[in-house]
Amino acid sequence: MAFPQATRLLPGLSLCLVVAASAYAAGHVLHGAFGAASLEPLVLAIVIGIGVRSALGTRPAQEPGIEFGARTLLEVAIVLLGATVDFGAIGGAGVAVIAVVFAIVIGSIFTGVVIGRLLGLSSRLSLLIACGNSICGNSAIVAVAPVIDARREEVAAALAFTAVLGIAIVVGLPLAQAHLGLSIPQYGAMAGLTVYAVPQVLAAAAPGGLVAMQAGTLVKLLRVLMLGPVILVLGILERRRGGAAASRPAVLMPWFIVGFIVLATLRSVGLVPQSLLGVPPMLASGLTVVAMAGLGLSVDIRTVAAAGGRVIVAASLSLAVLLGVSYIAILALPAHAFG
Repeated sequence: MAFPQATRLLPGLSLCLVVAASAYAAGHVLHGAFGAASLEPLVLAIVIGIGVRSALGTRPAQEPGIEFGARTLLEVAIVLLGATVDFGAIGGAGVAVIAVVFAIVIGSIFTGVVIGRLLGLSSRLSLLIACGNSICGNSAIVAVAPVIDARREEVAAALAFTAVLGIAIVVGLPLAQAHLGLSIPQYGAMAGLTVYAVPQVLAAAAPGGLVAMQAGTLVKLLRVLMLGPVILVLGILERRRGGAAASRPAVLMPWFIVGFIVLATLRSVGLVPQSLLGVPPMLASGLTVVAMAGLGLSVDIRTVAAAGGRVIVAASLSLAVLLGVSYIAILALPAHAFG
């Protein structure tokens, strides 16, 4: 990047970094008070960013840096997330489990979109909520958003309101464990099929012990692996319907998803040194929080609030469907399917 260009980005990026640092500080305090049930810095960065914009506004000189943070840094973060995926782990799951997980993800996305549209949400916001519920929560929302050209208010609304449900399922699933009638591996699979982020899956599965956590992690990985194919299909559909993405160079999928797949492949074949495996996810986490700060700083709170009630209803109904279908599918599979 040329020095003049970097200088032009500095005011906005500096503000994004201040908001991100505040989000980490607030997240640390909340985690100490509430543990796994606390809000993530990613969501806090959006909330603080919206608050700063609403209370103080932003200057024109800050807009380029905010835009760079909200878009480019997010795309780099998605690439780095590829280091969290190990294709070889699929070998630990049977064909029936893989087929069921994939079918649940696709069916849940379709159902979520239908629910959102019936409630009067835009097609893009409906799709963001559906993909967040069905695949991997916040990560899926921020990865899908640029592919379908979702507006920032739509991204902020999807992230903010699904975050509430993410906390609810982490807290509620362990409380319901004794009443579900599932074996320990089945309970872990239930967590893997319904909880959003990997750390939250581990927290929800922990009451079942190590076996539940292993089953949950494996099933969660299968869900995450759906992100690439889903984004590829969405990109193709967006171009065919003549969306804004059609004006971009014709590629099979966005560069950051190609990068995600390349890095995941390198990790899976052992070309990423074991000592470095934790670095890309850590960088991705930091960049995502900065990007969400930029997102919040560019969002009009009135637009987000206007969609609030319908978003939470759509997300809740979509999650309820996912819970019900996942529970039935787990019971239908052989008892030993998950370990």
